[in-house]
Amino acid sequence: MADESVIAMANKLAEECLAVQKETGEDRLFMEVGDVLGASSQTLEEAFLTAIRTRMAEQQGRKFLANKLRLHRSSTTDVKDV
Repeated sequence: MADESVIAMANKLAEECLAVQKETGEDRLFMEVGDVLGASSQTLEEAFLTAIRTRMAEQQGRKFLANKLRLHRSSTTDVKDV
């Protein structure tokens, strides 16, 4: 397991990278950042990629749930309107 300071750095960098990705539309920017990190610290690269992937997975999970709820509510509304 990585040192707590490495994890903290990776988490902060992941948040910043996701914000830049959102603003620029470069959805694979995190891969480029990972390559830059890996050139000097494989430990930080791995922690960063883990932080990015977990955040991106959370975002996908939230989108999935929001879509499920939207579909459920629209089908419930359709039944009530009949």
